[in-house]
Amino acid sequence: MGLSEPCRVARANGAIQARQGLSHSMFFYAAKLAWFLAQPTNALILLGAYGGLLAFTRARRLSGLAIALSMIGLVVGGFSPLSNAILQPLEDRFAIPDPMPDHVDGIIVLGGGLETIVTTTRGLPALNEAADRLTTFAALARRYRQARLVLSGGTGGLVYRDLDEAGVARELLAGLGIDPQRLELESRSRDTYENAVFSRDLAAPRAGETWLLVTSAFHMARAVGCFRKAGFEVTAYPTDYRTRGPQDRTRGFYSASDGLRRLDIATREWMGLAVYSATGRTAAIFPHP
Repeated sequence: MGLSEPCRVARANGAIQARQGLSHSMFFYAAKLAWFLAQPTNALILLGAYGGLLAFTRARRLSGLAIALSMIGLVVGGFSPLSNAILQPLEDRFAIPDPMPDHVDGIIVLGGGLETIVTTTRGLPALNEAADRLTTFAALARRYRQARLVLSGGTGGLVYRDLDEAGVARELLAGLGIDPQRLELESRSRDTYENAVFSRDLAAPRAGETWLLVTSAFHMARAVGCFRKAGFEVTAYPTDYRTRGPQDRTRGFYSASDGLRRLDIATREWMGLAVYSATGRTAAIFPHP
């Protein structure tokens, strides 16, 4: 007996969703591997190590060049204003709403403010340098007491087995006095694109509703682009600023580790915008307010 038309449609839709899921998974793992090799700090260290290996061969001139480029890159990236100069335009792309809306239907916060690997062993929510995402979210939740609250963030680890961020964030926010009954968890997402798609599916926003999106200022352009691509119109509420503004474009660093860390962050966002745009995961290469 042949399948009915509804059954054929359901099977076809299931096959499409399975292919999309496989495609998203392949992209996730490929992106993780590519970023490990491409982030400036890793790339410069690997270049220096390659130069060291060449020193034991006849290619000593090439060895010296590789080591020199590695050292120059680490010094420039660590102490110069380079990272501030490329991070600041990202942070200033979207501003905090002024004036703030009188009514907000929902607030979404993206994961990234928790050290879930540490949390798995210590038993307490461990915060990292992006913790402003959660404190800002808590403040907005108290201001807009009727708004729905969505925590978006699964687990993005490849090597370590950790917890989903949404679940840990719920525990933390409940401890800070936010009614846990208000908190809706989206714990499947592994990257920004999935944050947008799965948050849309959970929130099911209606036309005319106002939803605030909370994430780090340097990450907001990519996040808004993904939400727009997913058909979810949001109002940006950036937080977790790392620069003061244009005046920091010429400010260097006293600690090379600070400069290199910021260089990795800025490079990741610019590369993420380019790759997401090329693969159709964001609405524009540099989304505008």
